[in-house]
Amino acid sequence: MSHNLEWSRAYTARLPETAAAACAARSAELAQRLAREAAAGELPFLTMPYRAKLEVELAPLVPRLKAYKHMLVLGIGGSALGARAMQRAFAPGQDGPGHKGPWLWIADNVCAEQFEALLGKLNPAETVVVCISKSGGTIETLAQYFLVRDWLKAALGECWQEQMIVVTDEHKGYLREEAARYGLTALEVPDYLGGRYSALSAVGLLPAAFLGIDWQALLDGAADVARPLVEHPDSLGRHPSFALACWAKALEDHGYSQLIFFCYIPQWATYGPWFGQLWAESLGKDGQGSMPVPATGVTDQHSINQMFLDGRRDKGCLFLTSRNQPQGRNFGMDVPEQWAWLRAKPFGSLLEAEALGTRMALCKSGVPLVHIEMSDTGPRAAGSLMMLLEAATLFTGWLMGINPLDQPAVELGKRLANARLGAGGYPQEEADLAAYLAVPQRKQGF
Repeated sequence: MSHNLEWSRAYTARLPETAAAACAARSAELAQRLAREAAAGELPFLTMPYRAKLEVELAPLVPRLKAYKHMLVLGIGGSALGARAMQRAFAPGQDGPGHKGPWLWIADNVCAEQFEALLGKLNPAETVVVCISKSGGTIETLAQYFLVRDWLKAALGECWQEQMIVVTDEHKGYLREEAARYGLTALEVPDYLGGRYSALSAVGLLPAAFLGIDWQALLDGAADVARPLVEHPDSLGRHPSFALACWAKALEDHGYSQLIFFCYIPQWATYGPWFGQLWAESLGKDGQGSMPVPATGVTDQHSINQMFLDGRRDKGCLFLTSRNQPQGRNFGMDVPEQWAWLRAKPFGSLLEAEALGTRMALCKSGVPLVHIEMSDTGPRAAGSLMMLLEAATLFTGWLMGINPLDQPAVELGKRLANARLGAGGYPQEEADLAAYLAVPQRKQGF
């Protein structure tokens, strides 16, 4: 059963049906670019040339992983968000009572208190550690690696290497050097595969495999969506990801500065932050781009939906539902009279009604909305959604005239942080820091 994009309310208010025509007319031009860059190996998230090698490497690794009760992932941004989304969607047991394992822990920040809590409570003998950095030089992740390496050594001695896995560039970077120095198990992040596009590589699939998630199904779903683009690039103009890109560019051209990702599949809610990084880091360039706003139904009906419905008319919406979510138990016939209309209905009917009500309210408020309706909520479906959104992000960037695969402003912040910590080789950043810190501070207590 296929998934659907429903377009009947996508062009509304000040966004006319003709708004995307100029973008759609560029399909042949972008199809040529797609064919060229895919052939050059520059779009591995789409072509997935790494799949065969990953399958060979993961097969013997999975039984080894199963020997451990805990996996501790060291990673930040794209090295963490995909794995967390998969865990919450397909292995949510550890978030509930009575869970017996396996347990996935993700250290995705530099909070000393939280990090100490993890290392203080995890048993090193029961924990496999996965350190993820494409460059092998992400300072936050490396700092964690140094501390966890000492933690493992103190408990396990020279056997620590058996419980450390790195996921990094195949040839270069500090983590690759560490893998060679200590004989660590290492999996590849392929060339041209940026962190926010890497969830369906070893970056996300190694934690998924540890949790028992059907990672092959995730890849199969992604391949379903990518196949027409890879095998027939000239079909780009008919692909749903390109239709989404044209709509997103039209939204921006008409003054819509925010894109809501409203998820009414509760266990998929953490795909919202994953999409937020994908969209923001890819498209926030040269004064352009729309701000992604993840929202969860029905939770955010009671928090931020007031702004969506009655705030500035500067928002479009991707509205995600599924036709086949669990319905749960039925309400009894003894529900009080004022709620008698709930009697004998399944609990899940409330979610369906709330989703329809919110979608209608957004449309009545003039919010341009594309409804993404998934046929089911299994791993294969999630892989399809992820590929659809990744491809749509790529094509939106091309329509905007920017590079959706780099992140220059983020790199500036990293360089400034390194200079502040005393790293050498940053003379301009050191000068900029000195000038910034020389400005007198104006403080106000509260």
